[in-house]
Amino acid sequence: VNTFSNILFFIPPPLLIHLHKPYARHCGQGIHIMWVLLIVVGVCSAYFHATLSLLGQLLDEIAILWVIMAGFAMWFPKQFFPLGWQRSTDGRRKFSCLCFAFTVIATLMGFLQPIVNAFILMALGVPTMLLLMHELKMEKNNQVLSLGQRTIFLWVLAVICWVNDRVFCSWWASIGFPYLHGAWHVLVFLASYAAVVLFAYFQAKNNIYGPAPVLRFYPSNSFQLGIPFVELDNICKEKEVNGNDVSCKFRLKEM
Repeated sequence: VNTFSNILFFIPPPLLIHLHKPYARHCGQGIHIMWVLLIVVGVCSAYFHATLSLLGQLLDEIAILWVIMAGFAMWFPKQFFPLGWQRSTDGRRKFSCLCFAFTVIATLMGFLQPIVNAFILMALGVPTMLLLMHELKMEKNNQVLSLGQRTIFLWVLAVICWVNDRVFCSWWASIGFPYLHGAWHVLVFLASYAAVVLFAYFQAKNNIYGPAPVLRFYPSNSFQLGIPFVELDNICKEKEVNGNDVSCKFRLKEM
């Protein structure tokens, strides 16, 4: 079950890469990196649960670390940067370098103390959800709010499953229900890919001059339990830059 439950990491990401091609052309290819990294997580997790080897465990945990830190590097709000970096034109690049350095060091440390890796990864999920809540507080679109609330609920449910599996595994097995870790895989994937979509939406909304981002659902926009993705509205709107009106074009604000 724990191996097979990783199948979700292989099915939606290729479709999401296809659905986000227009988005990636105008907002950057970083979102595709996230989908590829989620596939890598699925590969590493399936390998670990199929072999139960220490190498598999390390690959699984390190892949998750890189997904989280890649998201921070791309989408961490600039308003929370150090003051000097907030005003700097290369503040995002500096923060990305910091994230990369932390990830490399954490990766090396993970090989030295693998027992703490899972707890560090769970801890990194907390600021991710806090940042999502921060963005949702300023959001008025009901579809986005609904998806955000479901994402947070799924993440909390996933953590509950993980903790129960970690602490009470023998008890759950004794009553014939050794499936909590498989449930963790399913729930954390659903929360993760929805969070990627939401942060991509917020990036386009806050940092792009041009067509407004719209949250869509595949295969039908009327089915809001479908696969969410971000589409750039083809209706041009004008935004104001330094007091001057500018025509609507795809142009990045300084991130």
